[in-house]
Amino acid sequence: QVQLVESGGGSVQAGGSLRLSCTASAVPDYTYITYCMGWFRQAPEGSREKVASIDITNSALYGEGVKGRFTITKDNARITLQMNNLTPEDTAVYYCVAGCMTILNGAGGYWGQGTQVTVSS
Repeated sequence: QVQLVESGGGSVQAGGSLRLSCTASAVPDYTYITYCMGWFRQAPEGSREKVASIDITNSALYGEGVKGRFTITKDNARITLQMNNLTPEDTAVYYCVAGCMTILNGAGGYWGQGTQVTVSS
């Protein structure tokens, strides 16, 4: 059973930084599950939003609200999300995701359990 384990969430003041990490385990060798990985987030009473994604060629895409502040990197089955200049609007539960179609559709596939990021003003 493929598992995505996240770490690195927490609380920070506005303008601060946090780094999230996610490692995929138990991935069968014959699949392309970790070809694409990324992060989604969901704020309280908000809809799910794609934050960033990256593929095996290290091609990265970012949501409009985080461009220039967040950086996603990938090393095999592990990704990190460096978040700088955080604002209260970044407060959300952040989910690690694996699978290109999962990232494209924002549903299905493999999801982590979520890690809370709270930014205070």
